[in-house]
Order: sequence, then structure tokens, then C-alpha cells
Amino acid sequence: MSEAPIHVRTAVDGPVATITLDRPDARNAYSDAMCEQLVAALAATERDPAVRCTIVTGAGKAFHAGGDTKAMKERSGMFAGDPAELRLRYQRGIQAVPRAIAQCQKPLLAAINGPAIGAGLDLACMCDLRLAARSAQLGSTFVRVGLVPGDGGAFFLARVVGFPRALELMLTGRVVDADEALRLGLVHEVTEPERLLARAHELALQIAAHPPMAVQLTKRAAYASWQQDQATALELAATYQGIVQNLPDHARALGS
Repeated sequence: MSEAPIHVRTAVDGPVATITLDRPDARNAYSDAMCEQLVAALAATERDPAVRCTIVTGAGKAFHAGGDTKAMKERSGMFAGDPAELRLRYQRGIQAVPRAIAQCQKPLLAAINGPAIGAGLDLACMCDLRLAARSAQLGSTFVRVGLVPGDGGAFFLARVVGFPRALELMLTGRVVDADEALRLGLVHEVTEPERLLARAHELALQIAAHPPMAVQLTKRAAYASWQQDQATALELAATYQGIVQNLPDHARALGS
């Protein structure tokens, strides 16, 4: 049996890990191997005690082109099978990515170096922060090819830009440039292409400089509070504060 091609690579530099989608000949479109390797890479950075923040980016000129249109046309790989088979393929394949990201306690930054289309945009929206090169293009283009956001993109996009704007983007399938993405709140910052990874690394280091448990519980509290009532959010905040206030990192941060 031949080995699966390497479509995801991970490099660690101090407290920052960089996960690179490495299928540039297909504009980093998903393959079965990429889904499995991305899930494994995310889990590995979570386990690595040296890593405090992770950057996700793409090799070559694209961030992530989403689904592989060649495989779509051939109805091969993740696009093969009858409705029941396809449902299982999605649940066990591409949907494993958002489930893995939901388990990531450490912050994830998307460094969008080029087109982020379809599931590529969804992956960026799954990350906590998004930086884009000025040359980037972003679009939820599923309707253009007669599909729906099968990886859960309807859930994630609405939580980034709000429901009305997400609905407009999904129903029209239009692609926006980096400047419009910034105006819409789809990305946090736009930089020149040659500065993107350096800027992402700077931001990751800024986050990594803070006590790690405080960062991780702040992230967890933010996401949990988004879906809860005020009373539950306040109870969670008090519980987390009781944890971090008794950690050595808190005393060190105070200079005592």
C-alpha cells in the first residue's frame, strides 16, 4: 500500500506553531489526506507544551480553495457515493476539522495569503483571528457549484460577520477582496503579502507572551459566554478567575 501524500506540514518556532496546507498544485484544496493530516496537526500542537499559539496558512499563492473541483466532477474521494454514503463521508472527513478546532484551547490565527474560497473561507472563520494579505480574496461560493457549506460554514460565517451579512454572502456566492473583508469584519487586519507571515508571527508572539492558562480560559470563556445567558457567563467567569488567580503565573505577572 502506498503512503498518503503529505498535504499538511507543521513547523514550530519557539511558542508559535505554523501549520501549512501544502497542496499548491490544487490551490490547497481539500483531499482526504489533507483533512486527516490537518486534524492530526491541530491535535499535535495542542499536545505540545511549548506551543502557545498556532498559525494556519497555505503554501504557494492560495490559502485554501475549499473542495477539489476535479474530484467533484469525477465524483471521487470525499465526493463519491450515494446520499447516505456522502453524509457519512462528510461527517467522518471534512467535518472532523471543525470538531478538532473546537477542541483547541490554544489560539488559532489564520494567515490568509491568497484566495480563501468555499471551505477555505470556512476554515479561516473557524480560527480565532484572521489576518489577510492585500492580495487575498474571500468567498462563500458553494451555491456557484450547486452545493451547500457542508463543513458547517453557515454556522461559522454568521458568527464572524453577523447573520444578515453572512446570508447575503452565502446566497450570492460573491467574492470580496481583502479591503472589503476588513470593512465587513471578516478579517481583523490586512497587510502586504510579503509581510503577512511575519505580522502573524508578531501577533502570535504577543498572545504567547501572556500566561497560557489565562489565555486559554479567556478564549474558552469568550466562546462559551457567546452562547449562554448572563448568569451562566458570570458563573463561568468567577470559576475561571478562581483557577487562574491561584496559579504561579498570576503572581509572576504581578511582579511578586
